[in-house]
Amino acid sequence: MIRSFIVFISLLLSVNSYALTLPKASNTPGGIVIVPLEGITSERLPNAWYRSNRVMVVTSKATPYADKAKWLAIVGIRLSAKHAKEQLLVANGISYPFTIEGKEYKAQYLTIKNKKHVNPDPKQIERWKREKAEMTAAFKLWTTPEQTVSEFILPAKGPFSSPFGLKRFFNKQARNPHSGLDIAAPLGAPIWAPANATVAAVGSYFFNGNTVVLDHGNGLTTMYCHMSKIDVKVGDILSTGDVIGKIGKTGRVTGPHLHWSVSLNNTRVDPLLFVTEKSQ
Repeated sequence: MIRSFIVFISLLLSVNSYALTLPKASNTPGGIVIVPLEGITSERLPNAWYRSNRVMVVTSKATPYADKAKWLAIVGIRLSAKHAKEQLLVANGISYPFTIEGKEYKAQYLTIKNKKHVNPDPKQIERWKREKAEMTAAFKLWTTPEQTVSEFILPAKGPFSSPFGLKRFFNKQARNPHSGLDIAAPLGAPIWAPANATVAAVGSYFFNGNTVVLDHGNGLTTMYCHMSKIDVKVGDILSTGDVIGKIGKTGRVTGPHLHWSVSLNNTRVDPLLFVTEKSQ
């Protein structure tokens, strides 16, 4: 009985002493807005929604926002967002306005040898649509982990070859902006989980090549593309640093590298906003 009581007190102390590291706020397209939910004082975690997607909500305790509100909404802003006032709608009917600032991303011009990866035929487009639906389902997952994940280690070692947000042109044809961060690394180099996660999806996709999607909970997911080898399966539970596979050059690529995407409330955001240590 005494031992059980001591274990209970130890767990209680560990929870109370847990300090959450918030991602870096950047109220720009592809960024993250941290919204103090002023006026909500209940002990129960509130549900919040933005553009029909549920939003991560965390306690403000031990954060710079502790004196503003009890709860914080961590909101991902889509790359296509324009400079404007937006609103975060909360389940109890309270709305919180915030402003999105403009940001200009650089352009990148790439030459792709496989012409089908620039102008796919109808069958390949149908394949891409099926694969996109599978990945979107993984991005929309909502699970609640025992401990909130809000920071990452880098998933691979190497220089950043293509930053997030670039306006991309393949064979001089405009395409969607770069929705992830490219890390250049040798073929076969390890890729590891940047935080605790569950494997949500695994596939061999037309554009992305061999791909893994990890669910970190609360609407936060990460995706790893162009892998040469996948060492995990759907449902695997991972800890920070666990190997998920190896660097490759499958799919639409110009050489071996890892394309790493971070999705928050089904919105691709700059991965480096979650990384506290960016040294290579």
